[in-house]
Amino acid sequence: MVEFDRGRAEQSAKQMRDCRRQIQPSVEVTRGWAPAQLEMEAALQDPPEDIAGVVARLKLLQKILDSLPPTPGNNRVAAFNALYLTITEQVEEHLRGPKVTDATWLEVLDVEFARLYFTALAAWGGADTDTPDAWEVLFRRAHDGDITPLEASILGVNAHINHDLSLALIATWKRLGYPGDGDQHPDYLVVNDIFYQQIPPLRRRFATAWQLQIDRCVGDLDDWSQGILVYATRALAWERAERLWELQGDAEDFARACTVMDRAAAIAGETVLTGGGLLRVLWLTATGWVTRAWNRLRGRRPAVPAAAVS
Repeated sequence: MVEFDRGRAEQSAKQMRDCRRQIQPSVEVTRGWAPAQLEMEAALQDPPEDIAGVVARLKLLQKILDSLPPTPGNNRVAAFNALYLTITEQVEEHLRGPKVTDATWLEVLDVEFARLYFTALAAWGGADTDTPDAWEVLFRRAHDGDITPLEASILGVNAHINHDLSLALIATWKRLGYPGDGDQHPDYLVVNDIFYQQIPPLRRRFATAWQLQIDRCVGDLDDWSQGILVYATRALAWERAERLWELQGDAEDFARACTVMDRAAAIAGETVLTGGGLLRVLWLTATGWVTRAWNRLRGRRPAVPAAAVS
């Protein structure tokens, strides 16, 4: 029987909700996608079935998001969408390349991954409150000119990797079978290489003038360190997916674990804006709140000292 501490999961979820309320700054929040609400609703219907459809949908969303407040081209969700579109186009290009063993598997994973983002966008535009906390951190700041496009992009990457990716893996395994030690994991790692290649131009694309100056001073150090952190966060997403897979027999435990994952990712997102330094922020995202909360459910000691995430 799978070991799972229900009481600790519920306690952790509550504590993280309270913690996020304490560190979350007051921001004027406008739910929905006005003045393009109808266009967004239409764009989010009928989820795509293949990676070409995902790319086409992201391009359509980009046009809509770029039309939204605060001014054309400056919506903060649009900044993340542009980054995500670039990465997805690269995945599509590599899909039939020599490094990929099971192109069908990787394509299904990409589609399931994108659908979670589209579902979050639709939830934020709807009347319900089912938007994942991790995505709400970005969406509630869609009009906030006080955060940079780079910070907004990191908020989106945090939500997509630290929350969505594990769920996308599970959805893929349900469709195609649980891989065990099969070829799918090396294919999964191909995306790490794409991230590593794209990090330098993407970061500089969204950086401010002073961030570009720092970038010139440190040379390749930021590229290397952020590449390592992409590897770390995606490795943890695979591990969490394996753990969640074991919990599928109990819907309530599965939901509890997903809530913990979501709220931990939301706190990591808030840290992007309060943590004081991009490298420290990404390190916290990779090994701090998300890992610490997850390991508590598994009866492990925290992977990093408590002081590191205080």
